Amino acid sequence: MRRQWKIIPRPLLETVLNNHAGHPRVANPLILHGPRGVGKKTLIVHRLLDSWNRPPHVTAYVDFSRQNDPWLLEAGSVSIGDLRLQLEQSLESLAQKAVRLGCIGGNDVLSTLKKWHGIDGALRQILGKKEVSGKDSTAVLWRKAIRAVSSRGVVGDWEEQYREHLTELGAWNDALQPGSGGVHARNVELLGTGKLDLKSMEELSYFKETMLSLHLAKEVLSVHERWRAKAVENLNRTGEYSNSLANLSTNWPLLLLDLLSAAAHMGYFQPKLVMNNIDVLRKANLAGSCPMVPADMYHDSLLWRLIALGVNERFLPIMLVTSDGYYSYQVFRDFGYSELFISRETFGWTPKEAKMHMVTDFFSEAEWKTIVDVVGSNPRHLSDLFTLKQAIHESMTLKAIKDGDFDDTVDLYLSYLQVTVVNRGIEAALLILERFALDAYNGKISKDILCFGSPWRHPPRADNKLVRLQWAKLQMMDFIQSLVNAEFGVNYLGESSFEILEDPCVTALMEVGLLYIQRDPAYIRPVSRAIQRCFVRWLVQERMQMSLKQSFLFKWHRIIRGRSYRHLMRK
Repeated sequence: MRRQWKIIPRPLLETVLNNHAGHPRVANPLILHGPRGVGKKTLIVHRLLDSWNRPPHVTAYVDFSRQNDPWLLEAGSVSIGDLRLQLEQSLESLAQKAVRLGCIGGNDVLSTLKKWHGIDGALRQILGKKEVSGKDSTAVLWRKAIRAVSSRGVVGDWEEQYREHLTELGAWNDALQPGSGGVHARNVELLGTGKLDLKSMEELSYFKETMLSLHLAKEVLSVHERWRAKAVENLNRTGEYSNSLANLSTNWPLLLLDLLSAAAHMGYFQPKLVMNNIDVLRKANLAGSCPMVPADMYHDSLLWRLIALGVNERFLPIMLVTSDGYYSYQVFRDFGYSELFISRETFGWTPKEAKMHMVTDFFSEAEWKTIVDVVGSNPRHLSDLFTLKQAIHESMTLKAIKDGDFDDTVDLYLSYLQVTVVNRGIEAALLILERFALDAYNGKISKDILCFGSPWRHPPRADNKLVRLQWAKLQMMDFIQSLVNAEFGVNYLGESSFEILEDPCVTALMEVGLLYIQRDPAYIRPVSRAIQRCFVRWLVQERMQMSLKQSFLFKWHRIIRGRSYRHLMRK
């Protein structure tokens, strides 16, 4: 019978995250970052999320990654419009829960909307010329628009929604104070008979107005977006930047976050937001019919406005979870100040810590020595190896491995990583380098990036895809060779060598999730020892497949222009 893999607690990190989540409002978002496979998502989902969804806590968990293979990140295949919708729906669900608990009212929605936006023009357009006069104030226009939205029946069955409201409110109060939910249960019974008392009828009216107000606020912001749709399309054609256009697409989530943050109340309603794989939001594509600003612009606008909201008014606890090394160091430089985010970097278990949990429970002492030497103590590798070990034990077709030693199992796993993770990841990285070469040919790359002395300063001068891909592979081989020479430990703060962060090979391998830039200590390295070994295998295989001409070109490149990061080895 198969044994279940055990999720092992990490008391120190869990305490840090729980302390952040325990406050109703905070001033900074928390970034939980670390290499792929060290258990960040497992920690949140399997250890903490359940307690963060017990009254008075409630959490919107948004996972932007949709890949079946957790090792590969193919963000470019995801539409930014889909990701935006996913985030907005999660926040809307949180806001509706706040309404059902009586934490947000219609006046709150209107006052928050007016605080951020001018809304008279949009309300007049929603109502039409026949319904308004030139003397109508904002309050009058809002009331008319609420009635218009109500008459369209856009919010659904009020009786059913109010029943859900009463049921959830009763259960919520009962969880906080046992025995206090009885009055709401009685109102659910009375609702079916149509004999609600005056107080309950007033509550129904209040609930209905709030739900309509949320719908109307979203419609107002949609009108604002439609007004500037042509400007967004032109922005995408020209590749320029516009702060006001970027903010258009983040107006609705920021309004909801402001509402929810103001509604947060210690001991009664404490909402939270967790965004896993926030890096996907920065790298998605623009596919879709709705005009949208580029993904990186949307991402930056969202973070800038989160920072402003936190500094000025504080907001609900927000956690950004990522394996992208960009968030370990570069994000703090791009946003200008190291204290804007709370940074928590995790590297999983050290070999000694992992041995304490793994040996005797999952692996023997001899098996553990092989794992640490070949694969490392990355938790995802350990889980995969344990699953493979059990599958081999149960399989008749893998009898040769079963009868052999554990080394064969580890070799089989490394082969799987080589084919399905590293080779595919490097292929994706080569396409990124090819795009870099094309951008350089079209003059889109700064001359500072292509300055004298950079190995990548001579991209192809012809618009030929095959030549660009050959150049990309040469650059990748040169970079991995330099990593091998530096024993896979490059200190980018050593000798103040920040130019390594401009290497397109570094950014490409980071983007596909094979390379990680740590913040403390400041190393650039593969995400695990197993991935490191697969890098070497890829390099050896490519060298063996070279023609005589290609081999000569590679050696010439290494001697004349090749990278050398030996002076940046770990110190």
